[in-house]
Amino acid sequence: MSRLRLMEDLEADDPILSVVNLIDVFLVVIAALLLAVANSSVNPFSTESVTIIKNPGKDNMEIIVKDGQKVAHYKASGEIGEGQGAKAGVAYRLKDGSMVYVPEAGEAH
Repeated sequence: MSRLRLMEDLEADDPILSVVNLIDVFLVVIAALLLAVANSSVNPFSTESVTIIKNPGKDNMEIIVKDGQKVAHYKASGEIGEGQGAKAGVAYRLKDGSMVYVPEAGEAH
C-alpha cells in the first residue's frame, strides 16, 4: 500500500505536468490570435476591398487602399495638386460631419 502512495506523490510533484498545462494555455491564446487576424479587415488573404485613412486632414495623412490582393499606399506631400479637368459637381459637408456630392446638371452618372 505504501508503494502505491509513493507513486501518487511522485506524479503530484512532477514539474513536467505544469509545463504541459502552460503549453495548452499558449495554444489556446495562439488560436484566439489567429482567429482575430483572420477576421480583421486588413487581412492580407481576404479578397475584400478596404480603404484606410490614417491621420485624416493632417500633414502626415496616409491612405492605404487594398483591392483584393493588391495594396496601394499613398502619402500626403503637402503640395496642392494640379492638372487639367472639368468641374464635376459640388460637395457639401452637413452638420453631422457627413459629406454629400451633388453632380452638375446634365452630367451622366
